[in-house]
Amino acid sequence: MGHGSDREQKHIVSSENGAAGAGAASEHGEPVWDVVVVGGGPAGASAAYAAAVAGRQVLLLEKSELPRYKTCGGGIIGPSRDSLPPGFELPLQDKVHAVTFSLNGRLTRTRRSRRMLFGLINRPEFDAGLVEQAQKAGAVLRTGATVARVEQHGPAVPDRRTVAVVLADGETVLARAVVGADGSASRIGAHVGVKLDQVDLGLEAEIPVPATVADDWAGRVLIDWGPMPGSYGWVFPKGRTLTVGVISARGEGAATKRYLEDFIARLGLAGFEPAVSSGHLTRCRSDDSPLSRGRVLVCGDAAGLLEPWTREGISFALRSGRLAGEWAARISEAHDAVDARRQALNYAFAIKSGLGVEMGVGRRMLALFERRPGLLHAAITGFRPAWKAFADIARGSTTLAGLVRTHPMARRALEAMDRRA
Repeated sequence: MGHGSDREQKHIVSSENGAAGAGAASEHGEPVWDVVVVGGGPAGASAAYAAAVAGRQVLLLEKSELPRYKTCGGGIIGPSRDSLPPGFELPLQDKVHAVTFSLNGRLTRTRRSRRMLFGLINRPEFDAGLVEQAQKAGAVLRTGATVARVEQHGPAVPDRRTVAVVLADGETVLARAVVGADGSASRIGAHVGVKLDQVDLGLEAEIPVPATVADDWAGRVLIDWGPMPGSYGWVFPKGRTLTVGVISARGEGAATKRYLEDFIARLGLAGFEPAVSSGHLTRCRSDDSPLSRGRVLVCGDAAGLLEPWTREGISFALRSGRLAGEWAARISEAHDAVDARRQALNYAFAIKSGLGVEMGVGRRMLALFERRPGLLHAAITGFRPAWKAFADIARGSTTLAGLVRTHPMARRALEAMDRRA
């Protein structure tokens, strides 16, 4: 759904958008959107949907044409399903009822569940579906729009209630509030001053396989606790394609690549040519990292919001995106900097009291996992309450933080493992 490539046509589109969507105009007559969202992934689409449902005039900017490929395992756990727009149908490729665990290829054991643990999707269809939901709610999509920077002061900004979103070709889009959801290398995150506490490298291969191989994996995933501290690998089946990936701390690039190669060979998949091989960095925010600056909010990967142990990011993107859209809608109505700041602080509190608490427990789990992966493997494969906790978290009936908060045994076990670590 991209618009024309030349500057003149883009200005025509902006004017049309202004007539159809932007709710006001600057003193110079340019259209001013209530909310501009940068990035069309799960976080951005969720923010655009939430702001549009709140009745605001929303513009969603995405640099690529949709659908587009993203490096991601594509696991949809319970918190992700619970955060989807009403009526959204998940494009599931498989439903997981069994998990095989191994410790760097050893001590393999499979645990099964009668009820579905989580679902598997391909990101191109999933992301495009979420953007479509935002459009149905009233958001306007503009693809092929690369954002260079945002400005809250200076000649491009007509007044103190307005933010200027400057595109790579020099065009300026005006908004009362901006949501940055432009990924882990976020331009908006740089503007806000996001600080990162943990950076990891994920490598992934999409491997088409014959039906006989695919049948062996149907309904079952593999999680392998890896050879480097904090590393692990996965196999996620999606019909006739297996998504195989590994992740570990940045700075171990050669070892991470070797782990993926050895992992694929160990699985007997080295003879199949990957359709896609890709990599990406995941980034976790530090506890004191800002989530806003003026009338600009960040969410999802742009804010460094993901679970530190598993590096699961989709549920964090969906949940933080929804909150960012809701608070951006309020900021767009703020008549002065004090009111805008108040709404931004409310957004930060909502994030820190929910996702921030989960990240805190995740950091403790990662620290333990880095030191004693065998202990966690033994617990989850041989101790029924630990397997039940894993299943409950995957289904969404609890979270890692909720488990520690409400189950004394889990809290005592984590504290004991903290001491041993």
